[in-house]
Amino acid sequence: MDKDLFENLKKVHRFLAGQSFYPIILSTGLALTTYFGRIWQSDSWLIYRNLVWNLFLAWLPYIFSLLTAYLYLRAPRRWWRLAIPATLWLIFFPNAPYLITDFLHLTTRPYVPLWYDILMLSIFSWTGIFLAIASLRTMHRLIERYAGVVLGWLFVVAVISLGGLGIYLGRFERWNSWDLLIRPRFIVENVMARFAEPLDNLRFFGFTLLFTAFLFVCYLMFHSASNPDGLGQEG
Repeated sequence: MDKDLFENLKKVHRFLAGQSFYPIILSTGLALTTYFGRIWQSDSWLIYRNLVWNLFLAWLPYIFSLLTAYLYLRAPRRWWRLAIPATLWLIFFPNAPYLITDFLHLTTRPYVPLWYDILMLSIFSWTGIFLAIASLRTMHRLIERYAGVVLGWLFVVAVISLGGLGIYLGRFERWNSWDLLIRPRFIVENVMARFAEPLDNLRFFGFTLLFTAFLFVCYLMFHSASNPDGLGQEG
């Protein structure tokens, strides 16, 4: 193996490891394994087939975050090159944590024990959360490098709030991420109608706030776990 090729592979490995790629791949593989295991038990692929599609959509913001990080490493000063992948990341970001709402489909079904479906849905949900948090961490780091710590955390809060809103719009209003690209006016009108009559839309505000809080706590846990500093100094 050429030395240059080996060095390039090492760089790719370090880049992917820094983006939590390997545990995400393992989690994705485990999720798909449980789904195919369910097909084997029930002899049907129709039930919960939406999980696979939603998992694919959950990968999109992560992929866009990888592309953004790659472009940054290639040319840090050309920040405008990051605009398109960063915008696509933001648009598709709610798809990752959206997987947790698939618990709404949980019910006792023939041939497959309920505990198995609970475990399968938990793995899919965790994978979606992991994809969301890992991609947000990447974008958070980029914002910090361009704009500082304070704006970096304000960015996190804003994105997570939009994520909570996006999950509501996807689950209850049945909007898709690509609708922001092809029908943005209708989505804005939908949201503004909720704000115009807040007392008649308590579910909208309650759901959005609770999911925003949930995602923020998840991100704080992930962020603190990836930056441990609890052993003190040797002395």
